[in-house]
Amino acid sequence: MSESPVPHEPPIYRRIADGLRARILSGELRDGDRLPGENALMAEYAIARATARQALAVLINEGLAVPRRGSGVYVRLFKPIRRHGSRRLSREQWGQGRAIWDADTRGRPFTVDALEVALERATEDVAAVLESGEIWVRRRRYSVDARPVQLATSSFPARLVEGSAITLADTGPGGVYARLSDLGLPPAHFTEEVRARMPTPRESSLLDLPAGTPVIVIARTAYTSGGLPVELNEMVLDSAAYVLQYDFDA
Repeated sequence: MSESPVPHEPPIYRRIADGLRARILSGELRDGDRLPGENALMAEYAIARATARQALAVLINEGLAVPRRGSGVYVRLFKPIRRHGSRRLSREQWGQGRAIWDADTRGRPFTVDALEVALERATEDVAAVLESGEIWVRRRRYSVDARPVQLATSSFPARLVEGSAITLADTGPGGVYARLSDLGLPPAHFTEEVRARMPTPRESSLLDLPAGTPVIVIARTAYTSGGLPVELNEMVLDSAAYVLQYDFDA
């Protein structure tokens, strides 16, 4: 097959990727199966190695496949996490001692690791939001079904949370929002800003991202009913692992 472009048809690497995707979604290729390698694709389609690599990269970037160094590219069917903005942050969720992540995963196993808790000087941007030069910071990584999917960095004004469980590794039932409530500072309003960008090398490593995979960055600020900012949380999400859902009235 020639690599010359055909009018009104997608590039050949896209057509190859479409064919492999169809085999995955039909169940012909199952989770854990090895996809045809670059050499096999080159021989079957008479294409250059770079073209074969592009075809596999499409599936990797879509989250349907994962490369294993020195072994090949394998099917990895991962049901996207449906992140429901209002449901996960409702007082009903954390006020009853449930982790807000339970609203996202709906019973799927998740873990939290790479946890760091520290007292730090705030950067200029964080200090402007939290109105505090000294902050307690909580950094962690979340994995669902053993796949790293999110990094999160929460910052709190030190003067508000000093001595509370928010400064400990284990915050207890309901997490940090329940502990803020214990302090008389329950979150009553949230603001989220969402953008997309390419990951830093550290983020790519921690999230085990294939090359070329963008991330979704969500910056959330929590306020009390009086408008006092009590948390700034920056979350870095593997874009291939999420569906973001927001419900609102007309």
